Amino acid sequence: MRLIDQTQLPLTEQYIECDDYQRVAEAIRRLEVRGAPAIGAAAAYGLVLGARSVVMAGQKLDQRLPEIAAELKATRPTAVNLDWAIRRMMKVFETNRHNRTDAELSAILEAEAVSIAMEDSTVNNKMAEWGAVLFDKPTSVLTHCNAGALATVATGTALGVICQAWREGHIKEVFVDETRPLLQGSRLTAFELSRQGISVILITDNMAAWVMKTGRVQAVIVGADRITLNGDVANKIGTYGLAILSRTHNIPFYVAAPISTFDFSLIKGEDIPIEERPQDEVFNFAGVRTAPLGIQAFNPAFDVTPAEYVTAIVTEVGVLWAPFPDKIKLLAKYQI
Repeated sequence: MRLIDQTQLPLTEQYIECDDYQRVAEAIRRLEVRGAPAIGAAAAYGLVLGARSVVMAGQKLDQRLPEIAAELKATRPTAVNLDWAIRRMMKVFETNRHNRTDAELSAILEAEAVSIAMEDSTVNNKMAEWGAVLFDKPTSVLTHCNAGALATVATGTALGVICQAWREGHIKEVFVDETRPLLQGSRLTAFELSRQGISVILITDNMAAWVMKTGRVQAVIVGADRITLNGDVANKIGTYGLAILSRTHNIPFYVAAPISTFDFSLIKGEDIPIEERPQDEVFNFAGVRTAPLGIQAFNPAFDVTPAEYVTAIVTEVGVLWAPFPDKIKLLAKYQI
C-alpha cells in the first residue's frame, strides 16, 4: 500500500511503501496517514497485508488475524472509523472462515478493503452535494484542522463541501486555522485548497474570535472523528472553542461526517475516549524547542463539541438539523 507521508507536507511530497501491517500501524500512530476515513481505509488494507503475511508464513488466519486486528485498532483510540473498518473486515472473515481456505480468505478480505475505500469515495461526493446546498451566495467560511482529500479516500468531508460550493460560485474565501500543535490546517488544508485555486487566508488559532467579531466569516464547517447518539461531536482540539465562538457571534456551525463516523454505541460525548499525544509536540515548533526545560504540557488531540452548539450535520444521505437524537438513530439502518 502506498501512502503520502502527511508529516512531510507541504514542502515535500514523499510516499511510504507499506508491505506489512506493522508499517501501516506505525503510519497511523505517527500521523503519516490521518483523518478518520483515511485511517479506516488504511487499517482495512493493513489487515489485508497482515493476512497475506500469515498465509505466506504457513500460519493459521483464525489464530493470527484477531491479534493483527487488535494491534491496528489500538493505534489511535478516538477516531471511530478505525474501529468500524476493522470490525467490518473481521465480520467478513468470520462469515467466510468455515468454508474457505486461508488463501481465499485473504482475497476476500482484500476485496472488502477495496469496497471500503471505494465506498468512501462515493460518500465524499454525496456529502459534497448535500453540503453545498447550505451555501446559496458567495460566503466566507472558516475551517479547522484538515477534512479534505488527505483525510479521506476522495475529496474529503468538510473540504469536499467547501470545494463543491466553490465550484458552484458560493464560496468567496476560506479562513484556515493553523491548528496547533501539528499545524494540520496550515500544512495540509491550506495546501489542498491552494492547489485547487481556492482563496485561502491562514490565521493562527487565537485569531478566530476576532475574525468572527469583525464580520469576516459567515459560516464555520469542520469534520469529525466520532459523533455520539445525542449529536456530540469529537474533532481536532480547538473545535469546541470555535463552536462557542460561533454561537456568540450568531454564525452557523456545520459538521460534515459520513455515517461511519457515528458511534451508535455511545450516548453522549463524555463517553468518547480522548487521545493524549506526546508532550514534545507542544514543546516544539517546526522541530525547534520553544518552551523551557523542566515543565509539563497537556496535549489532548481532540475535544468534544456538545450537540447544542452544532447547527447541522452533513452526511451522505442528507443534512441533519438540530435536534439530532431521533435523526441519528435513523442513520443506523444505513451503516454496513
